[in-house]
Amino acid sequence: MTSLNLPTFIATHVTGRAESLLAADLAAHRLSLQQRIEGAAVLVIGGAGTIGSSFIQALLPYRPGRLYVADTNENGLTELTRTLRSTHGLYVPSDYRPYPIDFGSPVFAKLLAQEGPFDIVANFAAHKHVRSEKDHYSIEAMIRNNAILAKGLLGQLAASPPKHFFCVSTDKAANPANVMGASKKLMEEVILAYARQMPISTARFANVAFSNGSLPDGFLQRLMKRQPLSSPLDVRRYFVSPAEAGELCLLACILGQPGDIFFPKLEASEMKSFSDIGTALLHELGYEPDYCASEDEARAKAALLGRDSKAWPVYYFPSDTSGEKLYEEFYTAEEQPDWGRFEALGVISGRPAYSLSEIDALFAGLERLFQSPRLDKEAVVELLQGMVPGFHHVEKGKGLDERM
Repeated sequence: MTSLNLPTFIATHVTGRAESLLAADLAAHRLSLQQRIEGAAVLVIGGAGTIGSSFIQALLPYRPGRLYVADTNENGLTELTRTLRSTHGLYVPSDYRPYPIDFGSPVFAKLLAQEGPFDIVANFAAHKHVRSEKDHYSIEAMIRNNAILAKGLLGQLAASPPKHFFCVSTDKAANPANVMGASKKLMEEVILAYARQMPISTARFANVAFSNGSLPDGFLQRLMKRQPLSSPLDVRRYFVSPAEAGELCLLACILGQPGDIFFPKLEASEMKSFSDIGTALLHELGYEPDYCASEDEARAKAALLGRDSKAWPVYYFPSDTSGEKLYEEFYTAEEQPDWGRFEALGVISGRPAYSLSEIDALFAGLERLFQSPRLDKEAVVELLQGMVPGFHHVEKGKGLDERM
């Protein structure tokens, strides 16, 4: 198998951009970023993931004074530290502390109270997969992580607010078709309510190419394990590189006004299908796709792959699982983006639908439902449809965990 330069492959075959989408905006606002970050105390939650770690790498050249990173993924934190320490010329503050801590835990509350206040707080901790929507157990865990714990974090910070607070959202929060998107839209409503008390912003953005756990990243795993590639044929997505994702979040965090929702300016013609990326990856590595008519056929052919095989089994199929939108959108018909503030970013000046007291009441309703002995997925979806603007759940009776 030919060696792969992943950043080059992403630039050539996924984003189609040799230069960062955010290059002009970063150059135009370099001084403002430097002034607001240099010497600052920074806390990054969920910093071991693809977007969180990319945010950290985008932040460090501006020389913050302290950097604390909290994430439940201990191995991810180890790799983050190795990456930072191994990158030539990358500044890492002397007070750098990665902690394998759950941001909803009493230990985290103690850290926040004793090591704070922080000037910049960025939260990337999230359930991000539509596949996490299985039943009421997985849905409750998703809503707790994406919305309830985010609300709790803001409550803790309210006594001594940071100068900049950022919480990552998703394009799937615009007219959500799944519980993941609805939970992120609910998170947006929480931060908009708290925007009256602290400078807080968020970003909806495209798929991050080859991010941890993504389908393209799964292609690399399948190749290493000599297993077939599999993806829907008809799902098209916008993509940004990991570096662009970190830069986007940095600009939104540091330059956003309270309640701002950022998104990348991308054209519909830039969307890619996962099957096209899979095929391009095979060609890059010297293989030809061997198209199969079923998962069974693909698995059987993969089991017979020889070391000199030039054909790789793939199974591409029409999407048939719950919660999948065939297209992406960053804003709704009711939202009016500002297209002029940044070269490559649109900004929605978010308007809170709920007051803090109304948010408290909504979350109390969620907690009552979670305590019900008759709790099921349909009951949670029904409650969310009354809480989340534009939520129309797409239920097909089959989840991604039933696919390869």
